[in-house]
Amino acid sequence: MDFKYDVIVVGAGHAGCEAASASARLGSKTLLITMDMNKIGQMSCNPAVGGIAKGQIVREIDALGGQMGIVTDKSAIQFRMLNRSKGPAMWSPRSQSDRKRFIEQWVNTLSFTENLYIWQDVVSSLLIKDNTVYGVHTALGLDIIAKAVVLTNGTFLNGLLHFGSTQIRGGRIAEPASSGITEQLRDLGFITDRMKTGTPCRVDARSIDFSQMTEQKGDNDNHHFSHLPSVHRELKQMSCWITYTNPLTHEELRKGLDRSPLYNGQIRSIGPRYCPSIETKIVTFADKEAHQLFIEPEGVDSCEYYVNGFSSSLPLDIQINALKTVKGLENVVLYRPGYAIEYDFFDPTHLQHTLETKLIHNLFFAGQINGTTGYEEAAGQGIIAGINAHQRVVEGEAFVLSRDEAYIGVLIDDLVTKGVDEPYRMFTSRAEYRILLREDNADVRLTEKSYNIGLASRERLDILHTKLACEQQITEFMQSYTVRPLQINSYLRQKSTPEVSHSVKLIDILLRPQVSIFELIDVLPELHTKVDNIPAELREEVLESTEINIKYKGYIERERLAADKLQRLENVKIPAGFCYEEQLSLSTEARQKLTKVQPLTIGQASRIPGVSPNDISVLLVLFGR
Repeated sequence: MDFKYDVIVVGAGHAGCEAASASARLGSKTLLITMDMNKIGQMSCNPAVGGIAKGQIVREIDALGGQMGIVTDKSAIQFRMLNRSKGPAMWSPRSQSDRKRFIEQWVNTLSFTENLYIWQDVVSSLLIKDNTVYGVHTALGLDIIAKAVVLTNGTFLNGLLHFGSTQIRGGRIAEPASSGITEQLRDLGFITDRMKTGTPCRVDARSIDFSQMTEQKGDNDNHHFSHLPSVHRELKQMSCWITYTNPLTHEELRKGLDRSPLYNGQIRSIGPRYCPSIETKIVTFADKEAHQLFIEPEGVDSCEYYVNGFSSSLPLDIQINALKTVKGLENVVLYRPGYAIEYDFFDPTHLQHTLETKLIHNLFFAGQINGTTGYEEAAGQGIIAGINAHQRVVEGEAFVLSRDEAYIGVLIDDLVTKGVDEPYRMFTSRAEYRILLREDNADVRLTEKSYNIGLASRERLDILHTKLACEQQITEFMQSYTVRPLQINSYLRQKSTPEVSHSVKLIDILLRPQVSIFELIDVLPELHTKVDNIPAELREEVLESTEINIKYKGYIERERLAADKLQRLENVKIPAGFCYEEQLSLSTEARQKLTKVQPLTIGQASRIPGVSPNDISVLLVLFGR
């Protein structure tokens, strides 16, 4: 084994896999260190990728040339586009994955990545000199040298599992925790705290009565996560199932509240508000008689199902008794109970937008170590950390995504500017520019930017250029083609929208909310002929994007203007090390917050909680604006 690398990535979860893949494919000799090579890309909680806002992040990772979208598509056993009843800014892809195939796809991907090497070991400390990291020390006694290190430790830093009153040290069930790094970094000035998350029990499908539940099938259309048309869903598609708790379920759960680690003082760390345990639900929403549960398959050749919505750290007997009151689970048999886990994280305001730490040069953090939760948030940070670790090695420019370029940009800016007071999860509401950051245009926003640094492939760029050229051709045809009443009125009557009394441009017909471009193809042979010129593998995607851009053009342009206006504040730089404490015209809170975060621009300063518009005006005056 060689003991010198360009980049070391610690941890092979979703952040670590993307970080290692990115830095290696950019050309850095990269070592990925993991406790268990059989758990690379492990889906620790639910076997699903995507969801509201999370799906947009995965599309962005793929547009950048990352691997999560490809791995997800190849391991998918159900795909759904969420929020289809709302506008396209809210559409979010979600995929149920085969847990075992997901790992297999990641292992296969990483094993054949040039410049990437894998080592099974535990990192116990970092090698640091003159505030610069230069490698890691492992439990096997090795000193491995590197020019940059990316920590993606997930829930393993001093992880503690809670099963009722039983506590077990671990990063996941049946996997050991890691210690040493938290203590070392705390001594170097990093602020650390504890967070808590949880997971439901896993149950045996043979003990479930699906006939008492509502079936939820997936979509069967052209949508998927990867922008590469060659990537398809390969596995048998499966259904999820919906059932509900009831008053009897809640009664059984209340019997164990005095033994719950969440309510007897055993757990004191910060937990997620938006994904509460079932015991938290019945306390917080005491007047609610039912909570929805999703019974989700773990794989095509597995009897294991995931009870989504029933996260719990209650004692085993309480979990079983409560589940048996749920319709369809009367005879349920468990593979393993639900549990809670506490783990260390670091204050993300210690980070730059590149995810390099401010206190230690060439050291990067990504994933739950930064106070986030979710596979997608972790992977989004991972690819940015991996890119910037490589850029550090080659002394290249920092790679940073702004808030109007990507949800990943929103995520990272929120972390480094605002910090966290609970596990951070991405929502569409966190983004000011949702119409710009749609799932359908992630490649338009990011692929060329990534290609320019050498990550996204030429194939991806060519596909993007073909797609844009086809969209332009269809748009120009609709702008120039005149449709007569005789051609279109029958269709308009069917759609319950007013008929036309004279010839109009086709684009004016498409602007009507009741009208679909896919239906117009069947109505107008001339449009059908034009569409036939689009490569078959891109046709549906091109037509959907064209329709969105035409129908929402006014909203898109308005939001672009708003983004450009606010971007001016991002262009006003703040000198490094500026002393805010001397500026008595700033509020006391602003001086404290600005000193802690050390924003790079006035725009970033304006997003720090506690910094008022008046404080921003003062800063603008100070810097001559």
